[in-house]
Amino acid sequence: MIRRNRIAIAVAGGMAAVLALVMWTSNATGLQGRTVAQTEQVGAAAQGDYGDVQEPLAPPTSAEAAPTEETTAEETIAGETAETPAGQAAPAPSGPQVSLVGKSVPKMGDVVQDGDGRTLYRFDKDTPKPAKSNCEGQCAVTWPPVLSNGTPQLQGVDPALVSSVKRADGSEQVTLDGWPLYTYAKDEAPGQWKGQGVGGTWFVVQPNGKRNVECLPPGVTAPAA
Repeated sequence: MIRRNRIAIAVAGGMAAVLALVMWTSNATGLQGRTVAQTEQVGAAAQGDYGDVQEPLAPPTSAEAAPTEETTAEETIAGETAETPAGQAAPAPSGPQVSLVGKSVPKMGDVVQDGDGRTLYRFDKDTPKPAKSNCEGQCAVTWPPVLSNGTPQLQGVDPALVSSVKRADGSEQVTLDGWPLYTYAKDEAPGQWKGQGVGGTWFVVQPNGKRNVECLPPGVTAPAA
């Protein structure tokens, strides 16, 4: 009888131990699951805080890209407008506009000067009707023709006497009563007339287109009118 009681007590104790072990194992498993879950949450939060996990950058929208395209177009247009358009010739430069000033000066009397005060001449080897210049090459270097692409400004000169003639090189030379007009390269200052009577063919011109023979160098004879 005593032996049976001991056996029953032993069996009951063993079952209690087994039950306690089972309960402890279940609690430990649940605790471990919660710990793992919390650890993952903490790790995820840490990554978000320090920027380790980043979302991919979204591609720029058409509205954001438009300014770059528009700027490029404007720069291209600006570059094209600054240059001569393709297929079009650049405008030809206009010639100088000259002035003819008729006036009276000491010793010489009536003369014609340009806007800078240089004395103007006519050449007896030219022809007035029709107007034609026979001073070319080196002659035109010594006696620069008075050129203009526009209507000369006049003062003291009859506009009806003023015209122009086309030279061999295509330039337009101003004429006075049909005579082509020139300056003289050796007149170094305004008002000089060192070309008067040179070669017996060059003379200061008067506002009416006639030769001025009022002051001739020694040895130069006034030509017939």
